[in-house]
Amino acid sequence: MLKSFALSVKKFVVSEDGPTAVEYAVMLALIVIVCLTSISAIGTKANSTFDSVQAAMP
Repeated sequence: MLKSFALSVKKFVVSEDGPTAVEYAVMLALIVIVCLTSISAIGTKANSTFDSVQAAMP
């Protein structure tokens, strides 16, 4: 029983499924951060454009 458990732990450590999932999670987090930053920058720029148009109107 203990030998079987040790073999399954060894297979899990050698397996590359865990690190691959972590790499995908890190890439996804970075993509989300970049998207949120760009959306925020675009929103700020659009807001300033609307404010300048509003100020130019009588």
